[in-house]
Amino acid sequence: MRYKKSEISAGQIVQAAIRVLARQGYARTSLMDIAREAGMSKGAVHYHFPTKEALIQVVLKTACDAVQARTIEAWGDSTQPFVSLRKSLETLWEVRANRTDEALVVADLLAQALYDEKLRPQLASFYERAATQISEYLLPQLEAAGLASKIDERMLPRIVIGLLDGLVMQAFVDPDALTPDDVVTAIETMAASLLQVRS
Repeated sequence: MRYKKSEISAGQIVQAAIRVLARQGYARTSLMDIAREAGMSKGAVHYHFPTKEALIQVVLKTACDAVQARTIEAWGDSTQPFVSLRKSLETLWEVRANRTDEALVVADLLAQALYDEKLRPQLASFYERAATQISEYLLPQLEAAGLASKIDERMLPRIVIGLLDGLVMQAFVDPDALTPDDVVTAIETMAASLLQVRS
């Protein structure tokens, strides 16, 4: 029973940390801020997470998992490959651009990783999982449409992710610059140049 209570407390701290980090960012967030948000003492937070870095590792995994889960859930299961591909791209954009707490935390920690190399391995793992998920969905859809990649297939999901993440950072600072349809159409057009009819 005590173990279960401890697990619940740790979960509350992680969720509180996500909310605070989404509001004020990594650099301006202290363990005391997170403790207040969780309705706990700083000592209780330290009991579960001895350092801010230890907490951030769990927060990052939780936020990345949430972003990826939303992507998987929303992928279409249409029998028409091109409809499915478009739906996938729309979803990938929506998950990043909707400014959910988790998406904001991931974006902030990506920027922070420029200066804090301890964050990099988990963010690299996030990108690896995201690329794998896109590959598992994208490549069968391309095959069903009779298309093949002109470049190494491992690069396609990385290019899609890079385009989406770069564009979403622009959308964060200038929300009116891009519509979801503009983004999806641009990515489809660019992707077309990387594809060929399967021989």
